[in-house]
Amino acid sequence: MHFGRLLTAMATPFDEEGNLDQRCVRRLAEHLIATGTETIVVSGTTGESPTLSAAERVLLIELTQDVCRGRAKVLAGVGTNSTSDTLQGARAAVDAGADGIMVVTPYYNKPPQDSLYHHFTEVARAVDVPILIYNVPGRTGCNMLPSTVVRLSQASSFLGIKEASGNLDQVSEIIRAVRRDFVLYSGDDSLTLPMLAVGAEGVVSVASHIIGQEIAEMLRAHFAGNYKQAQAVHAKVFPLFKALFCTTSPIPLKWALNRLGLAGGALRPPLYSISKAEAEIVEQALQAVGKA
Repeated sequence: MHFGRLLTAMATPFDEEGNLDQRCVRRLAEHLIATGTETIVVSGTTGESPTLSAAERVLLIELTQDVCRGRAKVLAGVGTNSTSDTLQGARAAVDAGADGIMVVTPYYNKPPQDSLYHHFTEVARAVDVPILIYNVPGRTGCNMLPSTVVRLSQASSFLGIKEASGNLDQVSEIIRAVRRDFVLYSGDDSLTLPMLAVGAEGVVSVASHIIGQEIAEMLRAHFAGNYKQAQAVHAKVFPLFKALFCTTSPIPLKWALNRLGLAGGALRPPLYSISKAEAEIVEQALQAVGKA
């Protein structure tokens, strides 16, 4: 598989003044590679992409690619709710050295399915790198239906989809009808194992910042046919899967990373600090998975 089975949607560390913390970006990328991540996704939702400038997106790619140096690949989130802005971002990402791009369905303006098809087709015409579709209706208010995914999958430019609808029936409908080498990744850590059971090939993970080795073990066990072992790993780390989404992501993730000394950095408004009750939920989950 071109981008592997374990992809991590990397958080973007900021310093206390709200600037991109280049040293922490490097530290975090190095940590992810060391704990099993095969592809780092920068400037995605977990990376607080709506608050990043175009220049910061480019710098993130360059910094991360410099750390990876062939040990892992870099996918760049470039999707916006403007087709023209998305095209500009896609071209800039390729120029900065991204191995591929991830394009989210346009948020807020809620385009119908035919418009989604044309939006993604325009992106495919603009660049010559693999494209990962990102469907996350809980964030965007826009669900790409299986029929549209199948239609897009006929073009080889689209390597696959990060599917975060939370709908296993939708996952099954996509997998049964797309082209053979079109890859479906789980976009929800807690649903990764169920999605593997119906044909997903991996995960774009948040929890892998903290339990990358465990998620990699779960994936290896599943694909080796050791389903009981995969289930056991899933059951062990499940509390952290849920705790990292006890409030808007990446608020809990950054708190956990900083709690463990893993260079999470500050949040960028409009995201602010975690509440005491939410921090306790994350702390208990870290203890449950043996990371506290």
